[in-house]
Amino acid sequence: MEQRVRVGISSCLLGNPVRYNGGHTRDRFITDTLGAYFEYVPVCPEVEAGFGTPREALRLVGDKDSPRLVTSKSGVDHTDRMLGWARQRLSGLEKEDLCGFIFMNGSPSSGMERVKVYGPKGMPVKNGVGVFARAFMEHFPLLPVEEDGRLHDPRLRENFIERVFVFKRWREVCAERPTVGRLVAFHTRHKLQLLAHSTELYREAGKLVASAKKNEAEEAYRCYRQILMAALRLKTTDKKNANVLMHILGYFKDHLTRDEKQEVLEIIEHYRQGHVPLIVPVTLLNHFVRKYDEPYLRDQYYLNPHPVELQLRNHV
Repeated sequence: MEQRVRVGISSCLLGNPVRYNGGHTRDRFITDTLGAYFEYVPVCPEVEAGFGTPREALRLVGDKDSPRLVTSKSGVDHTDRMLGWARQRLSGLEKEDLCGFIFMNGSPSSGMERVKVYGPKGMPVKNGVGVFARAFMEHFPLLPVEEDGRLHDPRLRENFIERVFVFKRWREVCAERPTVGRLVAFHTRHKLQLLAHSTELYREAGKLVASAKKNEAEEAYRCYRQILMAALRLKTTDKKNANVLMHILGYFKDHLTRDEKQEVLEIIEHYRQGHVPLIVPVTLLNHFVRKYDEPYLRDQYYLNPHPVELQLRNHV
């Protein structure tokens, strides 16, 4: 890669000693593996809002949709202080060209979901969102977000990283003057990725691009971005991927021998049944793309959505 992708992250996940007890929660997959491709922008809401380290632990109290952020023993309410800091920090993050954010799971400030919220009787329920995480996701509703714990799930990990790289390419397109031609070119290379996530949104995006007018390029960009990120948030499945693989196979109907076609069909079926990972049929189809120099497929990001060194498709 020419340059790493800028991704925001909860600072403690990088090994920075900013936890309430002066510790950290370094995640080596994030630092050592993803770190080769991501340039991290660390954020620690508590430290940056001036709470210091070490400090009294914080927790969410009250209603899950608008909880208060209070200290666990003394009961001091720091909600307004945190929200005031968050508004300023989010304004600054607008200039960072972020393509995603990785939150710290369970954190009352940075947890993305299932954060403990304590009710009036002192019993916690895991149905909250951290104060800063909620503000961030409301401020950047289309930005790919995930949290460290969920990144240990192979499908969630692959989906998040795929979205990050798509968002980076989208930022690069938007850095130039918006034109229908550039939108068509972007959509053309991402068609199969869209199809793997949502047939309905794939068709909707195609109709939007086909009907885009020269003098309405900016509005077309805005609408397309909404469809693109909505589609990518939907998880791929073995069935969806198998459908795309069969679609790709159709491009070689005049090239493959009967035995070659049968081999591909068998491998796709093995994948559909969960016997082999996605990397197996994709590798075989990439071989035929190179062998027969199929230009449309050669440019499809679906066949190479992220660095192969990450081995993301070895586990889905």
